[in-house]
Order: sequence, then C-alpha cells, then structure tokens
Amino acid sequence: MQTFFEKDQLADLDFKRSNEILRACVHCGFCTATCPTYQVLGDELDSPRGRIYLIKEMLESGRKPDKKTVTHIDRCLSCLACMTTCPSGVHYMHLVDHARAYIEDNYKRPLDERFLRWLLSRILPYPMRFRIALILAKIAKPFSWLIPDARLKAMIKMVPQKIPPISLNDDPQSFFPDNLNKMRVALMTGCAQRALDTDINDATIRVLNRFGCEVVIAEGQGCCGSLSHHMGKKNDAKSAALKNLNAWYSELSKGRLDAVIINTSGCGTTVKDYPHMFKGTEHEEKAKIIASLTKDISEILAELELPVLEEKQTHVVYHSACSLQHGQQISNFPKDILKQCGYRISEPKNSHLCCGSAGTYNLLQPKISDELKNRKVQSLEAKKPDIIAAGNIGCMMQIASSTNTPVVHTVELVDWATGGPKPTKLNGRL
Repeated sequence: MQTFFEKDQLADLDFKRSNEILRACVHCGFCTATCPTYQVLGDELDSPRGRIYLIKEMLESGRKPDKKTVTHIDRCLSCLACMTTCPSGVHYMHLVDHARAYIEDNYKRPLDERFLRWLLSRILPYPMRFRIALILAKIAKPFSWLIPDARLKAMIKMVPQKIPPISLNDDPQSFFPDNLNKMRVALMTGCAQRALDTDINDATIRVLNRFGCEVVIAEGQGCCGSLSHHMGKKNDAKSAALKNLNAWYSELSKGRLDAVIINTSGCGTTVKDYPHMFKGTEHEEKAKIIASLTKDISEILAELELPVLEEKQTHVVYHSACSLQHGQQISNFPKDILKQCGYRISEPKNSHLCCGSAGTYNLLQPKISDELKNRKVQSLEAKKPDIIAAGNIGCMMQIASSTNTPVVHTVELVDWATGGPKPTKLNGRL
C-alpha cells in the first residue's frame, strides 16, 4: 500500500511504525475471511482491510477523527485472527492500537461514553475496587431490567453467581517446591482475575511447585495495562506496565529468575509486547529482557516433566483464546498437555473465531459480543463435552454466562489430574 506521510509525522515512532505496517498491506482481503465482526455485520469497513483504509486516511491527513471512523474502529475486537491469516505479515495489532490512542487524544466522545470508559479504567485494573463493584452489581442484578443502557446491563450481567473470597496466595511472597528446585519463576497474579476467580492462581502455584518450580509473587506488580491500552489510554497503560517491569526486574536482580509466568493469555500478549510499548524510551531494554522471560503457563508446563497419564472418560472441549492462538501463536501446547494428563480432547468448529469477550469489548459493544458468544457456545456445546477448558479469564466468564457446561481453566485440570483438588467449578457437576 502506498503511503504519503509527512517527514515530521514520521519523526514520531508511532507514525513511523504505522507507516511500515500500512506499506506491508497488499489489499488481498484474506483477512476478511477470518474477521468475526465482518462475518456478523457484513460491512467492509468492519473488516481489517476496511479499517486499515480508514486508519490510513485518518493518520495521513492528521485530521480529527470523525464519528464514522471511530465507530468502525471501536467495533474491532483486537482478536488478531487477521494477523494469523495475513500472507504479508501486516502487524494489525500495532496499527489499531495506534489508531485508538490517536482517537483518544483527538476525538471527544459523548459524555456517557467518556464516563463509561473512565469508569472501566478506574475499576477493572484494581482488584479491590473491582471486587466492591461486583458486590454492588450483584445487589443491583434483580433490578437490571429497569436499566435502559445495554452496556450497563452487560456489566451487571457479567457478575458471577458467587464472588470468591480473597486469596492470600496473591500477596507478595514465595512458594517453594517440595522436591528439586528446577526453576525460579515469577507469577503474574493479574487484576480482574483476582476478583473473579482466585482458583486459577492457586492451581497454578500448586502445579508449578509440584513439578519443581519456586514461585515468586513479586512486590508491586499489578494490571498488565491491556485494559487501558485497548481503550487508547496509553499513559495509563504505560504506568501499569512500568510497575510490572520494575517488580519483575527487581526479582531478576536478586540473582535468578527463569521465567515470568502468565495464566491469562490476554495479559501475556500485552507483556510480550512491552518492548514495542516502551520503544525509544529509557525502559526499552528492561522491557526486552522481561518480554524474553515471559511465558504462558502452557509453555512452561510443556518444558516440565509432567507424567503421561492413562486416558480418562472425561471429555474436554478446548476453547483457544484469541490472545493465545493469534496474539502469541500458541495453539498446541494446551491441548497436548491436557491429552498428556489423560483427558479426551476435542475442538469446536471454527475454533479460530472470537467468543466476543475481548477485554472490555463485551461491556462496550454488548450486541456484537452477544452474537459472537452465542455462536461460540453453540459450537462448543455441539461437541457434547463434560467440561469446556480455556486459558483466559475473559473467555471463561463470557462462555460460562451462556452455558450449563462447566468452564474451567486449563491449569486447574492439570492440577486435578496430577494430584491437586477437584476444581470447585466441577463440584456437583461431574
């Protein structure tokens, strides 16, 4: 694609990167075949190719974004299926993130939208605030039919039936293995996950300890920054990311840190992209070091010597989170590990398509999100599984809201198969 940016624009690193990405696009349209919003809406401007044209025109002209451009970019899930499909290697993620930040800086949204986005950025990344919000939303749930705004209804709808108690395992500390200490790893405990499902981190710690890893919960870590980042709030995202860099680098400076483990794939995609977030800053080298150590929990389990267990009758259908299969290009590790642990594994039809969660997308675009969720749940249930497994808390909450089949994190199933307790989500279900 031919571009016409001015020299002063290209002096900005974000514009320079966007120019590189735009020039890689050859208009082939392969991306439209795997774009969830294009499949639902059928509008070229709601496909990656259409959005690329809108972004190019907006950035090149340097104009203030118009409502039409903002609408179509807001509808993007950032599922990144287009990046997996693209034969030209167009890095759509960096382009759409730049567009969102540009919109945030140059477009004045309606008051209700500004308030909603501000509210999400001030609650979701903070576990205690989020926990309080969940409690208040649970009280309001019986009266949700009185609320006219579909987005507020979606927020109340996401509240789980049971809000888990606070887990002390999320506090800064170290957990030592019973046997040979093979690795010393830092576990990112996350933000929303700490309020929605504390079992995931607990199971992760048990599994890593069981197979020889010392697990460190670093002082000062928190939200990865993705929730703010995908709303275009780049300063909030960098502030959150820098806290993590400093926390993990402090553990590294103590002499040994073999990996930073992440069990929420949405966070993992963002942390692995920290070098781009901090490109051209004094923190770039630190970001490169931490990103090189960052691994999804499935990656580290593939390295450890897990036993090969006899196949059970338990049928697990595996939902591959977009942030894992497209963002991190990890597809086989989770399935292989579950098979190794004795589960019968299958995948749904069109497993490459998004479930509609996508961070805050299910709260900001509830209509499209619900359509994608219904399609995903239908394809999962068609396999008639005993359990649905996933590696991302957002996907788990999204899918669980519309199915009676228990939705369990991959690491919880590994924990159960290798000597840990039965996941609480399966109590009375299997």
